[in-house]
Amino acid sequence: MAKADYYELLGVERGATEQDLKRAYRKRAMDFHPDRNPGNAEAEEKFKACSEAYEVLSDPDKRRVYDQFGHAGLERGGPGGPGGGYRDVGDIFGQFQDIFGDLFGFQGGGRQNPNAPQRGSDVQVDLVLDLVEAAFGTQKEMPVSHPQPCGGCNGTGAEGGRFDTCATCNGRGQVTRARGAFMMATPCGACRGRGVSVSKACTACRGAGEVAHERKVTIKIPGGIDEGQSLRLAGQGQSGRRGGPAGDLFVRVRIREDGRFEREGQNIFHRHHVSFPQAVLGAKLEVPALSQTAGETIQLKIPAGTQAGDQFTLRGAGVPRLDGRGRGDLVVEIQIEVPKQVSGKTKELIEKLADAFAKDSAKG
Repeated sequence: MAKADYYELLGVERGATEQDLKRAYRKRAMDFHPDRNPGNAEAEEKFKACSEAYEVLSDPDKRRVYDQFGHAGLERGGPGGPGGGYRDVGDIFGQFQDIFGDLFGFQGGGRQNPNAPQRGSDVQVDLVLDLVEAAFGTQKEMPVSHPQPCGGCNGTGAEGGRFDTCATCNGRGQVTRARGAFMMATPCGACRGRGVSVSKACTACRGAGEVAHERKVTIKIPGGIDEGQSLRLAGQGQSGRRGGPAGDLFVRVRIREDGRFEREGQNIFHRHHVSFPQAVLGAKLEVPALSQTAGETIQLKIPAGTQAGDQFTLRGAGVPRLDGRGRGDLVVEIQIEVPKQVSGKTKELIEKLADAFAKDSAKG
């Protein structure tokens, strides 16, 4: 199959400058980069083809040959040679580290520069609230535990921050290997690309570069938050390394069970027990209110003939909405309470009442 025109692959004119080529290749690399298209073989092939085009056109000598003779002029060696093209994306990452470092913030197109500042890890903690605290909001101070860079070695793991030059790569952080007519650079495996090795492990952290740390964080909880929702506190996570920014703290809310209410979203449900006479005759009830004032109640009137399981809705007496637009509802379900033991006098009255019910039923 004939190869595509290199200029067309990059989307530039034949008179494109070096900056034009680099700009075009960066755009193509962003579109087809394997990290952004995992498992997409077509994108990987396009990534290789665009990289091959840039490798040729960014070299003045190769570009001159290509402009004059096309692909045929590049037959002898190079990415356009027999069986040409890059064998894997690792070759490309090694060849164009300056571009991928700028574009993706990585060295070697996917290998993080170990000497660059590193952002701290995010930290997640659980915070347990009662229903009233979650409903109306509160402020809590809670301990947060996580590793942080060791102060004794500034997170390097080396005693006094002293390092030796890596003997494998002679401090370059990279090793080169031959690939046909080209020399390809890859990060050094011995020092993980840092170019240095630890002279003596830090005694404070035993070479780990991190130590356990506990601190207290004040957290403001908005009213209306629900079970399982999380709050993000930017920059309150683990400290970064080598001057990198701190991670974030994510606080996941857990809500204790409340003996009075069951919550579903912004609505709350309460089971209220009434006596048989109250259900038959109707009554004015004092049901518990969801309030920041302990013991506060709200009045509910039930009609005569109320049945077990009947529900009555008190609008706007539920949990405040997180966006501040009103409150949910309080739904009261009636449960009729039947005494397990009664006195002789009460039993006699109930028997008379049963006879009266039977007579009324017979008349109906």
